[in-house]
Amino acid sequence: MIILIDTQDKEGLIHKVSSVLLDMNCNIQKNDEFVDKESNHFFMRTEITNVYQISKDKIYKSLKQILPNESNIKIYENNKKSIVILCSKEAHCLGDILIKYDTKEIDVEIKGIISNHRNLEYLAEKFNIPYFYIPHTEQNWAEKTLQKCKLLNPSFIILAKYMQILPPKFVKEFDNQIINIHHSFLPAFIGANPYKQAYDRGVKIIGATAHFINDELDCGPIICQDIMQVNHTYTWKDMQKAGKNIERIVLVKAIELAIENKIFIHRNKTIIF
Repeated sequence: MIILIDTQDKEGLIHKVSSVLLDMNCNIQKNDEFVDKESNHFFMRTEITNVYQISKDKIYKSLKQILPNESNIKIYENNKKSIVILCSKEAHCLGDILIKYDTKEIDVEIKGIISNHRNLEYLAEKFNIPYFYIPHTEQNWAEKTLQKCKLLNPSFIILAKYMQILPPKFVKEFDNQIINIHHSFLPAFIGANPYKQAYDRGVKIIGATAHFINDELDCGPIICQDIMQVNHTYTWKDMQKAGKNIERIVLVKAIELAIENKIFIHRNKTIIF
């Protein structure tokens, strides 16, 4: 099992948690902790084994008794997580996820792919993944997409270059479960071709950001980022090609962190172990 605890920081928390787990004969296989000094908030991620005869409920109740009243405790069994992928026309992020899924580099179940275009249906067919076409020109497309996601009931929804803005109702239904990828030029280069704008401005780095979706466009908690150096020899198409490679890497990394329960969200920031 994996235990995630965040709470107001107090002396002796690590000792108290460890003692409770050891009293139940749980073996602490790995432990990480961090204190945010500005907010005086404590974060702890603990992997335990030897839990075959112990229920999650028992562990939760035992920890609740020794932690401050407002503590958040989440306990996850070592079960495979599931995702639903939303995409539009660009294939690079979706294709990379599907290849890593097929080769078991990402240990996840893909319950379906939802798209507002048919362009990438052939990829779903190659990997035998259900594909649902819900065009954004259709009335109530957002509600229909939401209902399909609720029916599939994934652990996380991955926006693999899905070029539609999800309404607040959708975001609220899957709070802190929707992961998006975008180029790191935002908000300086907004529009259909940010790489051309960046090229025209002579930028020296390009990159990508994976983040959780919230109601403020492209301002949700950041999970991971990466960049690379570019120079005057790059055309905007060279930048675009290089940027797509970074987007692939960053999005897959974010998925891995999420399905391995390594992310805490505190205010509008993430703490990642």
